Amino acid sequence: MHLFFQDKWEVEGLQTVGILLVVCSSLKLMHFLGLIDLTTADSVEDDFELSTVCHRPESMDKLQEQTKFTKKELQVLYRGFKNECPSGVVNEENFKTIYSQFFPQGDSSMYAHFLFEAFDTNKNGSVSFEDFVFGLSIILRGTINDRLNWAFNLYDLNKDGCITKEEMLDIMKSIYDMMGKYTYPSMQDDAPREHVESFFQKMDRNKDGVVTIEEFIESCKKDENIMQSMQLFDNVI
Repeated sequence: MHLFFQDKWEVEGLQTVGILLVVCSSLKLMHFLGLIDLTTADSVEDDFELSTVCHRPESMDKLQEQTKFTKKELQVLYRGFKNECPSGVVNEENFKTIYSQFFPQGDSSMYAHFLFEAFDTNKNGSVSFEDFVFGLSIILRGTINDRLNWAFNLYDLNKDGCITKEEMLDIMKSIYDMMGKYTYPSMQDDAPREHVESFFQKMDRNKDGVVTIEEFIESCKKDENIMQSMQLFDNVI
């Protein structure tokens, strides 16, 4: 894995690694919650067990209509989610604790914060099963445009419809803190800023100092490495 990231880092820069991390880290979270092991599928034919949770999810039929998961997949996802999150929700501190286990060599707290914000679509300080499943449905089953829109929303920190250099620098620093300084100690402290400049040179088509969703999608679709990273886990579950 480290060699893979090193190749990507050297060839395409942190922006490619960042997009790949959206998918990889989501899968790590699924694995932690026991959500990508379907060996127990035959034992969860029953409907959602709701008696012990504080947050009750939508009905399975409704979630099936709103996502690209089957009823059996939703049953397995919910069983794993409930086992690890008995209250039915995950808060930001839970997210940070989980990611600190994924990346013990670095400081993943800021990246976990940004990813939590992307999953917390209702902005109520918690990620419910519905929030989590909606996000995973896009990341794992969505179209290329769906996935790129989700990644753009992650990078657009203030949700104003464009990515500024300051926002991208915050993202790059969070990735660098999580894995760069510790995995690649030879990298200079100004490396994140250099990668931001590279990112904007590639994606800011009209050179107005911000990257719009249209520019982001167009540029990503022309990047073979990014397209490959978006398709790595099409058949995970």
